[in-house]
Amino acid sequence: MEKKYDLVVYGATGFTGGLVAEYLSQNVDATVFKWAIAGRNEEKLQAVKSSITALNPASADIGIIVADSSDLASLRFMAKQAKAVITTAGPFMEYGEPVVQACIAEGTHYLDITGEPAYVQNILRNYDAMAKEAGVLIINCCGFDSIPADLGAYFTAKQLQGEDNIHVDGYVFSNGTFSGGTWTSAIKAFADISKATGSSEGNGSSKKVKQPFLQKVKETGKWALPMPVIDPWMVKRSAKARKDIYGNMFSYNQYISLPDFGSVVGLLGGVGVVVLGAQLKFTRELLLNYRKSGEGPSPERRAKSFFKLTFVGKSHSRKVITTVSGGDPGYTETSKMIAESALTLLSNYNQLSVQSGVTTPAAALGDFLIAALQKKGIKFEVK
Repeated sequence: MEKKYDLVVYGATGFTGGLVAEYLSQNVDATVFKWAIAGRNEEKLQAVKSSITALNPASADIGIIVADSSDLASLRFMAKQAKAVITTAGPFMEYGEPVVQACIAEGTHYLDITGEPAYVQNILRNYDAMAKEAGVLIINCCGFDSIPADLGAYFTAKQLQGEDNIHVDGYVFSNGTFSGGTWTSAIKAFADISKATGSSEGNGSSKKVKQPFLQKVKETGKWALPMPVIDPWMVKRSAKARKDIYGNMFSYNQYISLPDFGSVVGLLGGVGVVVLGAQLKFTRELLLNYRKSGEGPSPERRAKSFFKLTFVGKSHSRKVITTVSGGDPGYTETSKMIAESALTLLSNYNQLSVQSGVTTPAAALGDFLIAALQKKGIKFEVK
């Protein structure tokens, strides 16, 4: 069936969704590539369209679709018109699942920017078989969670390709900040901390390598603490799907890098307060009100932000150090990452190693996405 649009951005009136729309307006030819923005408020969608049309007059051709996560029929109407849907509307535990349902029902590929472990586990468990039957890709975590880690580990494993028992350690260093939507997602994940931390156990991991709680890393010159995020689980799922790249018995651990011991103490104290506060209803409400959904860092703040992941990969006989680096991780680069993920999927679908099911960015998009991101300024380097 012919689709009206190549791509629809759902959640375009939110902070990150607006940046995705802005990125597309400046990076695709609207006369050839047909796309639309979607959300529940038509007036706000019109405002987004006006702002991006001011940046690029060709954006006057983009479509507007009114759709609401509480109305499955409206989501199906949206999905029916698109080859692929990007959604930035979180928290995904609240708003994500109906979009997945609509995309599978209408034979439409789905990509999101979630970093919520419980949500991704739920989608994998309940929709993988349906997505395979429908012949569509459901790709979670196409933003800073988890593309730098997922593609970085893939890129590192490729340097050691052909060997088994590869182990990779990833060290994340960044000065980026967060939006209201990300803050809300994090607080709700901390409120159910057992789900948030349980995910990094390796579903699809062939082996588990013990993580030191605190270490000084000679390759980076920084202190490192284990990072309780979804990235390691996503990397291990990629390794399970692509043994041709990662070999057998692949393992991965991830850490946050900190410049000095004072930063370690400060981080542990701050995270401890937030995690404890998220457990109690009263303090949780205070935390949720700290930053409202739709708010985010200014263009000036984002311009000063950066990220760098350093990967140390080892096999029985070799060692390699690689890096993945870019600008503002949470917003400027996240909007670029998910937009390029969707464009890569649509441009290269017939050549992808994985073409259906609930999967990961590296497993499905691999080298194609690395090449696309390299062209847009995100660096993948062998040191």
